[in-house]
Amino acid sequence: MTKSDLPIRYYGHPDLRVKAKPVEKITPEIIKICESMLAKMISLDNCIGFAGPQLGILLRIFVIREEIFLPDDKYALGDPEVIINPVLSSPSKELESMAEGCMSLPGLHVDVVRPKSIHVRYQNLKGEFVEEDLTDFRARMFMHENDHLNGVLHIDRMDPKERKKIEKILRDMKQKYNP
Repeated sequence: MTKSDLPIRYYGHPDLRVKAKPVEKITPEIIKICESMLAKMISLDNCIGFAGPQLGILLRIFVIREEIFLPDDKYALGDPEVIINPVLSSPSKELESMAEGCMSLPGLHVDVVRPKSIHVRYQNLKGEFVEEDLTDFRARMFMHENDHLNGVLHIDRMDPKERKKIEKILRDMKQKYNP
């Protein structure tokens, strides 16, 4: 399986609304799937994450590479990571609004309010369990990608009044990518 074998699912594709199944065991096949997901993400300059369902993989896996913000409004991309069977808990009461984009809804950036911090537990590609307390952008990345594993898109978390303003864009996008 190569990155070209993993076409992106765009808004309107039914895979984006499926609740992904847990990975039972990290097998050589799962490792190949994760490597293909990483290759797909890395091949796209503006991509910082993909969840399995966005690539037709209906398993609780996502891949990310964190943006590292540098002086003068520049940024670099961190090392790619594989996140398997994530469990998010203890969301902070403090909320933060930020524009989010998504590879499955190209060109559409919308404000989404999310908790500023969360606790996560997941497995890495070696099968090791990892626990972290996350804040700010890293927490947001985990919440965004984890939503995909539950069939939720960032537009579902928008203010309903703001969502109405983009309904035509969404209809056009659905028609363009899923004729």
